[in-house]
Amino acid sequence: MRFIIIKRKWLFVVLAGLLVGSLYYFNQEALPTFQNSQESQNDIVINMVTGEFTSTTSDGKKIEAYRWDPGTIVIPKGEDVSLSIYGVNGKEHPFYIEGTDIKGVVKKGEETVIPLHFNEEGTYRLICDTHTDNGHGVPMIAYIVVD
Repeated sequence: MRFIIIKRKWLFVVLAGLLVGSLYYFNQEALPTFQNSQESQNDIVINMVTGEFTSTTSDGKKIEAYRWDPGTIVIPKGEDVSLSIYGVNGKEHPFYIEGTDIKGVVKKGEETVIPLHFNEEGTYRLICDTHTDNGHGVPMIAYIVVD
């Protein structure tokens, strides 16, 4: 009988420790989705990749859609930001950011870094010139929200 009581005490101690540990873990603040660059403490770096979804319809037709991932990013107004896009799917994605003079190309297996600085709040679209309409799958658009 004494052995069963000792086991229950240890079980209680272990469960209490797990409870306290989980309360500590889940009460920590949320982490931001961007980080300060190690090269410059004033430069925010946001990472993005090119992605692809493919499938086959019941009649055997192959369908595909390319996308920027994440599809929406939020950056602070008036701050210097580096958008780092790594090409994972698709040979290349020529792009432009609507409402700006920013243009470039993301190539498979390479990183393209785009310096950004917006002084006006709003939503700017990052658009791939290759995948702009349903003739090339769905449009490949990401949203840059400046707040």
